Amino acid sequence: MQHLDRQVIEQALKWSQEGKTIWLCTVLATFGSSPRAPGSWMAVNQEGKHIGSLSGGCVEDDFIKRLGEGKYDRPITVTRYGDPDDTQGAHIALPCGGVLEVLIERLLSTADTQEHLATLLATLDGHHRLMRNVNLSTGEHSFREDATLGPRVVRLDVQPYDEQEQDRQDIVQMRIAPARRLIIAGISPISAPCAAFATTLGFEVIVCDPDEAVCADFAVPGVTVKALLPSLYIASGACHSATAVVALTHDPRIDDLAMMEAVCTPAFYIGVMGSRRTSAARAERLIRSGGLTEEQVGRLHMPIGLALGSKTPAEIALAVMADIVRVQHGKTINELFQ
Repeated sequence: MQHLDRQVIEQALKWSQEGKTIWLCTVLATFGSSPRAPGSWMAVNQEGKHIGSLSGGCVEDDFIKRLGEGKYDRPITVTRYGDPDDTQGAHIALPCGGVLEVLIERLLSTADTQEHLATLLATLDGHHRLMRNVNLSTGEHSFREDATLGPRVVRLDVQPYDEQEQDRQDIVQMRIAPARRLIIAGISPISAPCAAFATTLGFEVIVCDPDEAVCADFAVPGVTVKALLPSLYIASGACHSATAVVALTHDPRIDDLAMMEAVCTPAFYIGVMGSRRTSAARAERLIRSGGLTEEQVGRLHMPIGLALGSKTPAEIALAVMADIVRVQHGKTINELFQ
């Protein structure tokens, strides 16, 4: 979950600023079933405290035990979990039966480490998209701008200019993109299950509503609630290219204003609830009174969500989040039935 990854880097930066050595662990590859995808992070400090995960718990416990025994004292280590043929790895049979290849970086508390982690955090916050390069021989790391699509982790065997003078370099490239964010405009019976689904999927969730009393009663773990007009929050620069905006109130004073601001952002999904008739009337109203172009209105998903025949708030929320995931992965409606 990308939101969890942001928490990992944020905590790692805090630990480093407190003078603690950090071990940043990254899943490089998986073979067979695996609970975590390539690119997932776990950070551990010198006291054995950790955040994030690499598996369902067995890998984390073994790593912390080995760390306490003085293992992983090199700047960089690559090990495998669940692989009986890896003499350097931990011979742990993962519950899923798969194999994890893990990159372990020992990061001392230095200005360079803190600058590096701060760059990672800024990227996850949506400031830019980067490719992180790590040399598995030397431990050197660097960034470059990246706008390409592809696997989150890529391993390169770099051919030197002169093979007699220099060995090949094993380089790992990791695409770092903004953490997925969901902005829910307005609190309704659908907002809570939608927020709960989104947090489970790894989204950072922000719920906005101008009613302070309603905001005070809204309680979904891990969700940020802001008592203000959603349109004001959206206009503040809260949306990046990994942001989805959904309006779920049936109140045009909230929904329409949110849509008018959202279409001016790079949000990848913008949706508003309502029947087909309501949606047609809203489209006409946004063009006539809101000053939007037909192209801008065309960005709006309305009616919102997949047509699952949803009736209850939870079913509607499921349809909304399913549609967001569909768009995020670039799937058309027709592809769902192939």
